[in-house]
Amino acid sequence: MSQVKVENHSLSGGLWFIGWLFTIGFLKLSFWKGVLALLVWPYYMGVYMSTL
Repeated sequence: MSQVKVENHSLSGGLWFIGWLFTIGFLKLSFWKGVLALLVWPYYMGVYMSTL
């Protein structure tokens, strides 16, 4: 039997969550659009950046 080492990297998850909250605030999304942004974050950032 081989041993499996499991590592938990909570820093990357925390940074992702902080970035998600920043995006919701920066783009002034409503609550439901914010929930949707959880899944399609790159789309909203692309839409915003295309208007610049």
